[in-house]
Amino acid sequence: MCHTVSGKMARTRTFRLPDELLASLEERARDRGDSANALAERLLEEGLRRDRHPLIDFWDSAAGRRAMVLGTRLEVGQVIDTWLLSDKSVTQTAEYFEIPQAKIQAAVSYYAEFQEEIDEWRERKQEFADREYEAWRTGQALLTWGCS
Repeated sequence: MCHTVSGKMARTRTFRLPDELLASLEERARDRGDSANALAERLLEEGLRRDRHPLIDFWDSAAGRRAMVLGTRLEVGQVIDTWLLSDKSVTQTAEYFEIPQAKIQAAVSYYAEFQEEIDEWRERKQEFADREYEAWRTGQALLTWGCS
């Protein structure tokens, strides 16, 4: 049987899991306001991605889940922005962030596999930054209005 999950075609699969694991999954899903199925799907997806990209992890933020370079506070999208600005130099990007080249290469490898997702995140982040800058400029204009 096929149906749609997260906008993608999906099929039903049955797993046998220990009661404690299922209880933990259901409790965590309740805490997050998610269904157990949605949380299980996310955890499986991220686990498979971590398996292929062991230097990439996933963190929650106000903007949603995002791919991070393990052992840093750098989002993959931030690394990619800098890598692109440095003419795709892993060495220059690593020097800029003061982290090993292997971590930059890990971000680039992840980007190669999930480019559309990372580019969409980078675009949303830039739109947010542009809106915040305009709000700041408006506030500054109000603060200086009428001052000599």
